[in-house]
Amino acid sequence: MMFCAPHPENGCKNVKGFALQVLQGRWFMMLASFMIMAVSGASYMFSLYSREIKFALGYDQSTLNLLSFFKDVGSNIGILSGLINEVTPPWVVLSMGAVLNFFGFFMIWLAVAKKIANPRVWHLCLYIVIGSNSHCFTNTAVMVTSVKNFPGIRGIVLGILGGYLSLSAIIITQLYYAFFINDSQSMILIMACLPTATALILLPVIKNHKSIQQKNDSKVFYRFIYLVLALAGFLMIMIILQISFNFTQSEYYATTTVMLLLLTLPLAVVIVEDCKIWKSKQELINCENPPRPVDTTTKSNELKSEQTIPEGLSCWQNILRHPERGEDHTVLQAIFSLDMVILFFATVCGFGSNLTVYNNLSQIGKSLGYPSYTITTFVSLMSIWIFLGKIAQGVLSEFMITKLKLPRPLMFTIVHVLSCIGHLLIAFNVPNGLYAASIFIGFCLGASWPIINSLISELFGLKHYSTLYNVGTVASPIGSYLLNVKVAGYLYDREARRQMAALGLQRKPGEELNCNGSDCYKLAYIIITAVCLFGALVSFILVLRTRQFYKTDIYKKFTEEPRTAETKMVIPGKD
Repeated sequence: MMFCAPHPENGCKNVKGFALQVLQGRWFMMLASFMIMAVSGASYMFSLYSREIKFALGYDQSTLNLLSFFKDVGSNIGILSGLINEVTPPWVVLSMGAVLNFFGFFMIWLAVAKKIANPRVWHLCLYIVIGSNSHCFTNTAVMVTSVKNFPGIRGIVLGILGGYLSLSAIIITQLYYAFFINDSQSMILIMACLPTATALILLPVIKNHKSIQQKNDSKVFYRFIYLVLALAGFLMIMIILQISFNFTQSEYYATTTVMLLLLTLPLAVVIVEDCKIWKSKQELINCENPPRPVDTTTKSNELKSEQTIPEGLSCWQNILRHPERGEDHTVLQAIFSLDMVILFFATVCGFGSNLTVYNNLSQIGKSLGYPSYTITTFVSLMSIWIFLGKIAQGVLSEFMITKLKLPRPLMFTIVHVLSCIGHLLIAFNVPNGLYAASIFIGFCLGASWPIINSLISELFGLKHYSTLYNVGTVASPIGSYLLNVKVAGYLYDREARRQMAALGLQRKPGEELNCNGSDCYKLAYIIITAVCLFGALVSFILVLRTRQFYKTDIYKKFTEEPRTAETKMVIPGKD
């Protein structure tokens, strides 16, 4: 091994070259991904702006739940974005998402602000589908690209990105408090403009980098975790203080400034890492005989040749000839595999039940008699619990599969069981049980998606991950519709009408339909608990099926020795 003395002019003195390296590097790509995710969580804010829609347009709870369902449809039906991402650079998908986000939520703001005539219900459903579907385009461009750039720590990568996404509801709310506190409808306007502007500014940075996992990558991401935990801790403290005290406009300005500072702190980590890469490149340049870059395409080409479809097989015959777990599947091979079917049903049960709580949390608190300020606390802190679920699953599930060699689906099964506890606390109206229930449900809701997306990439490969990533999300709106609209919404309205009839009252056209008491959601959440428990059993089947696969080193092909990685770096003027 040859060591080269650094030239005295090397290091970070070449400001222009170093800045260009930072902007074009995969670490700055991750920072840009964090920023985009941090303002792209309108799907997590339905509980905050649904009241405004219900009040302004005079909807009942079933209609509001129907809107919630279409919100889930839009935010989870992303097959189109996946297919487009297969054949175009990520910036194309990201720009399409920006346009859809602006149109959808801007039209909702026009309706709520009475800038246009009251739309029909199906019009608003269409607007919310378009606005929320933009998140599929954003998530596909950002998350799929990030996983491909860091395939050996995909659970942690998805957890951090999902963490920023869940914090976005609080971040947007803080910006609203700082600039539009006296205009409640402006929150929807911020949701239309801020994510669009952020995506359009940063879209050139989101791109695939041809690099292999290096040993220090996980250490860098743990630094990112520490910083995002600091941001989440600050936001949680701010939520509690803002509920306990009346903040002035200048105080909101101050807290928002601190929030934005914490949001940009990962840039320091990015600069440090790129400075190390820059110095290594300079050392290689000053070597008399710098090592030639290794051709990294040989191995991938060999793998592709091994997976070539045998001659004489039709497309449909090839669907039933599944590759080994972990190898690249075609889209149809993955869809028709038993592993995907099991994962799909487990997701319908688990994610659908947790979304039902999340979308109805304000109404649940109101029907069970919790004070208004407490309900606001639940809704605000729910984003923190979701965030913690995403971060924790990334760390815990990676530890389980790399150190303990346990299947990742086991984490999914545990999440289902914990969710059942939260549903039972709501069903039987345990005193102050909604506090604990919101923690259980928020944590499990946050942990679910990164686990599902990691499982899909591990079991079916990364070649068609942009499409398969969105195939897995289809289960969410199905579960949401069945449990939220057909179970929770229907039973809530039925009990509300029974209570009005018992009092001899009749509902006036356009009057809000409200239900009070523990019976409003009791039967619904007993049913939901049973469904979620069934999902845990289904998920455990996948644990048994994949236990041998996870005993192997599933990330081996994405890692390399430090010196090998160093020789593969692009040297300025040598490519």
